[in-house]
This record gives sequence, structure tokens and C-alpha cells, in this order.
Amino acid sequence: MSEQVHYKIKVSGRVQGVWFRKYTREAAESFGVKGFVENALDGSVYLEAEGSRQEVQRLLDWLHGGSPLSRVDEVRFSEGPLAGYRNFEIRR
Repeated sequence: MSEQVHYKIKVSGRVQGVWFRKYTREAAESFGVKGFVENALDGSVYLEAEGSRQEVQRLLDWLHGGSPLSRVDEVRFSEGPLAGYRNFEIRR
């Protein structure tokens, strides 16, 4: 089994009110990534993603492009401890 990773990710730009969370969930599910995505109070989107390093990297690559109506200015992430998510959900 490949190494599992947990990333805490913040996506800045025009990412609220443009279906960004819905598209992120669809992308994460298609890549086999577990975790959640939510709107942050500062206008960014925050997510936590778990999966193999390759799966999570595919999601990171996707996040740089974002959803059709979004404009991604920055994607920042850091590794953290595994949380054991069972699916990928939209919060808030």
C-alpha cells in the first residue's frame, strides 16, 4: 500500500459563490481522496485531503485550475497527521 498523506489546503481567489466546493468534491472523489471542503470567513476555501501522495497531488494540481467560474490566485498547503476520513464532504 502506498504512503497515505494528510494535507491542509487553503485556496485563495474568486472561490466562493462559483460552485467551487461542489467541483472540488467531485474532483476529490474521482481521484480517491477523502476529507472535506468548506468556505472560510476570509473569502478563501479551506480543505483537508487524505489519500496516497499521488492521489492528493492530483487534487492539488486540479485546485490550481479550479472550477469553471472560479479564479484561483494561490494554493497553500501543509502536511498534518492522518484523521481517517471515510469520504469527501462539503461543510458550511
